[in-house]
Parts: sequence; C-alpha cells; structure tokens
Amino acid sequence: MSLSAAVDRYLDALRHERHASPHTLQNYRRDLERFAAFLEQRGINDWTRVDHETVAAHAARRFRQGCSGTTIARELSSIRGLYRYLIRHRLATRNPAQDVKAPRSERKLPRTADSEQLDRLLRAGDDDPPLRRRDLALFELMYSSGLRLAELASLDLVDIDFAERSLRVTGKGRKQRQLPIGRKAIEALQRWLPARRELLRNPTEPALFVNRLGRRLSHRGIQQRLRQLAAAQGLDLDLHPHMLRHSFATHLLESSADLRAVQELLGHADIATTQVYTHLDFQHLAQVYDAAHPRARKKP
Repeated sequence: MSLSAAVDRYLDALRHERHASPHTLQNYRRDLERFAAFLEQRGINDWTRVDHETVAAHAARRFRQGCSGTTIARELSSIRGLYRYLIRHRLATRNPAQDVKAPRSERKLPRTADSEQLDRLLRAGDDDPPLRRRDLALFELMYSSGLRLAELASLDLVDIDFAERSLRVTGKGRKQRQLPIGRKAIEALQRWLPARRELLRNPTEPALFVNRLGRRLSHRGIQQRLRQLAAAQGLDLDLHPHMLRHSFATHLLESSADLRAVQELLGHADIATTQVYTHLDFQHLAQVYDAAHPRARKKP
C-alpha cells in the first residue's frame, strides 16, 4: 500500500470510528504527509520499511528546522497512531516511532485575565443593543463554564436548562458533559434570548448564538467580537477566547485546589493536561501560606 493510501485510510478510520474533528484530522494529515515526504526523499515508499532510526532522523531534522519539542511530540504521536492502525489491520508488524522521544522544551503557561479585567470586560448596561447583549452572553457563558471555542459555537438553544442552571456540551470526540452555569451567565443569557428572537429569519434555527443575519455565529466571528468588546471596554489586553477558558480553570483552582473537578469541568481526558494550571496559581497559594501558616507569619 502506498504512503498516501495508508494515510487516507487511517484518517477515514479516525473520522468514522473516533469522530475526530476536522481540525484534528487536518493536523494529523499535515504531520503524516510531512513525514511521508521525508521518507520519499530517502527513497522509502513503504511504511513497513521505516525503522526507529528513520523516525528519529525525521524528529532531529524538525528540531534543526526550529520546531519546538511540543510540535515534534505531536508529530511523533501522529506517526505512532498511524502505525497502531497499520498493525491492527496487519499492514505492519511493529511501530518504529514507539520509543522515539521529542526534545524537551520549556512549557509555556497559558495566559489568563484577572478578575478585575473580566469584570470590566463583562460589564453590562440597561440599554445595550442586541449584538452587545449577545456578546456579553457569549463570554459570560464561556468564562462561567470553561468552554472551548468550538463547544461555544456549536451550542444549541436546547442545550441550556434554565431550571437546573446547567449546560449540555459536546466536546472532543463527541463526548458530552453536563456543566453548571453561573448566575451572571444565566442573567446574560436571559437578556440575550429576546434579542435572538428578533434577529432570527428562520424560526427553526437551533443555534444559541446567531449573527446579524440570524445564522449560527462562526468561530472567527466569536474571536472578532471578543477583540472588539475588549477594545470597546478600554482593555489593553490581547484577549482571545481560549484565555477565558484558561482564566476559568485558574480561578477555580485558586479557590478550590480540586484538580480532578477542574479536569471534569474542562473535559480533559488526561489530568496531566489540567496540571499545567497548578503552576499558574503558585503565587496565590504562596501568599495564602505566608498569611496563614504559623511558621510563615511575620511576627508583629
């Protein structure tokens, strides 16, 4: 089987069996096509002819090209995934990428906004126009429930349960989770819904958040509206939607230190992904320790 044919079959399996998102499939295809091009340069046109040294050489080449350890680790993960598929279907007998390690790189901590900045961003007025009401509801909900951008954009009206103050979210791999909604987000949604009805042109439109034409608001539209809202509120901050999710996680950990609960709320499959936020609140915890611990308190 040719290099490209194996990649196509693997991606089809990810799409239909694991319900991988288009974004994930695009990343996998890019990683695997890059590796396939590297193999062809070396005269290799069959996945079964790849060995450990070949995969390691590809990783080393990517490092010399200036790629971070995180990027190389993701590419190696794509290659390992392909070989697991090939072995399962008896198209290969071993996984040459299994023990290839990516170079370590410093992990960048996610940027967050503090509570004062978010209070300023989400300040509502009695005479806010419809689209501003929508934007405030959008970002109150994103911050309240720690949503990913794709999760926020895909919400339908039926996903909100006002009686239970909860939200049904479809995350990565089409996995669903039930999340609580904060009081401020509930209030913002209730202010938005009458305006939503005015914007609708198709009464059967299911989307919770629509644009001025009454259609589902796109990912790019949400990103642009957040930047515009931040500028309108006078915030000198390069805000992007994921920063609200990071802020949600950080502020919860500062208050509760319950890493497992935050993992569930964020929809992380692996708690190691959530642990990055434990580094963000160290300064806060150190301040609490200094103020409370009998061996740390300064003598009067």
